[in-house]
Parts: sequence; structure tokens; C-alpha cells
Amino acid sequence: MKTYIVIPAHNEEQFIAKTIKSLVSQSVLPQKIVIVNDNSTDATVEIVNKFISQYDFISLVDTSSSEEHMPGSKVINAFYQGYKTLDTDYDIICKFDADLIFPSNYLEQIIKLFKEDSNIGMAGGFCYIQKNQEWKLENLTNKDHIRGALKAYQKACFEDINGLRPAMGWDTIDELLAQFHNWKIKTDTSLHVKHLKPTGNTYDLKSKYKQGEAFYRMRYGFWITLIASIKLAILKRQPKLVKDYLAGYFKAKNKKQSFLVSSIEGKFIRNLRWKKMKKKLI
Repeated sequence: MKTYIVIPAHNEEQFIAKTIKSLVSQSVLPQKIVIVNDNSTDATVEIVNKFISQYDFISLVDTSSSEEHMPGSKVINAFYQGYKTLDTDYDIICKFDADLIFPSNYLEQIIKLFKEDSNIGMAGGFCYIQKNQEWKLENLTNKDHIRGALKAYQKACFEDINGLRPAMGWDTIDELLAQFHNWKIKTDTSLHVKHLKPTGNTYDLKSKYKQGEAFYRMRYGFWITLIASIKLAILKRQPKLVKDYLAGYFKAKNKKQSFLVSSIEGKFIRNLRWKKMKKKLI
């Protein structure tokens, strides 16, 4: 299966060499890797160019967006700047972050998962972060969700969900819509990926209401938003975030912000959320 990878990168000089090294050392190599330099002011471009001189399947695309590190839109807009330079002759498209170290069998195993079950639309491993010189499972990781840092999509699934939404919550919407189109989501606990810069470490302060806004735009409704807000705040060990998330939800509702999914998709999403919550309680 042909694998293409797009890696958005903004000021990643500390990590990107490690990410690329881990990808060019895979037991099964990707056909193409596109690095998208998103307004970097450090040595990111120089580092990437050194790899380009050694590997003909790596390329660089420059783009310029806001310097603010806002979750969602920035990274997906950058992803598409790279994606549009690719042809469509791929079987798997990956959106990877520039601060990861992949095990050498990562792509081989992802391909194996897709081959073993043609109904799998998305697959990924687990993120680990370093604490006290030990690599521990990142607290936002679970078996039912593929982290936005390391998404791999089967081509037909990517097309069915109409790609990725340039908004906060994109890495939840994609999975919900995949299930709407009867695709399976598969995580592989054996694939330990080192996440060198924990999620959200550099988010702009303006982003604190974005999560609640995303819940509204995904048509969660108030009660699912409340439960999801409490759960996420607990996972992040910041109870005060519940207030911010709910404030974001009502700000979006009052402004009548546009939804990210259709009414039919929204109904499916709410039913799916309630079903999974009831299953956990039982």
C-alpha cells in the first residue's frame, strides 16, 4: 500500500530531525513525505533541507499563517498546503506532527492493520511523553481515539469524510464521521510513539474557549458538552477548564456559529455519544 505523509511544522528545530530520522528508518518506507514549513522563524527549514538532499521522497512546502498557535485551523490549513502538492495515487494518507519519534515498524504495522481488515478507515498508535526520565502514556490517549498527532487514513475513508475540518475538534470530527460512514477506528497499543512536546503546550491563551466552541459546532448539545467538558478537564487535571469550555459553548451558540457537521450527522453523533456513555456506565 502506498503511504503519503504530510507534516505541518512551525518552529520545530528542536524535534523535527528526530521525527524525520524515525520515518526514514522505517522497515517499510513511505512513498512521499511533505514537510510544510508554516511561518517558522528558527532553523526548521535548514534542518529539513539537509534531509531533502539525502532522500528524494522528502519535499518542503512553505506557507504563512498566523504566528499564534491556535488549535485546529492552523495545523489543518498547513496540512492542506502540503496535501495539494501530492497526487492521488496513494492508499494511505497520514497527518503527522513534527515532534514525534516513531518505532521502526510503525508504518509496516499500520499497513498490516489496513490489509487485515478493509473496513478499518483510520489507524494509529499510542503517544507517550517523558516524565522523570520515563516514557509514560500521555493522559489524553485511549484505545477509542487516535491522537491528532499521528493520524493515518485509508484513502476511501478520507474521501468519505470529505477530509479534515480546519477547526478545533477536527481530530474528533474525523472519527465520528468515519463511523457515520461505517468505517472502523483502530488503535494499536503495541505502537509506542514518543511525543516530545505534549499537546497544547504552546497554545495561545485565546484558545481556552475553543474547545467549548468545537462542542457546539459538532452539534453535541448542552448535556453532552457538559459531560465531555468535565471528562476532558479531569484528564487535563484542570477543573477550572469546565467553566471555560461551557463559556465557549455558549459564546458560539449566541453568535450562531456555523456547524461543522450536517443535522443528520449531528443526530448520529449525539446518539453515538450517548450509546458509548451508557455502555461505560453499565
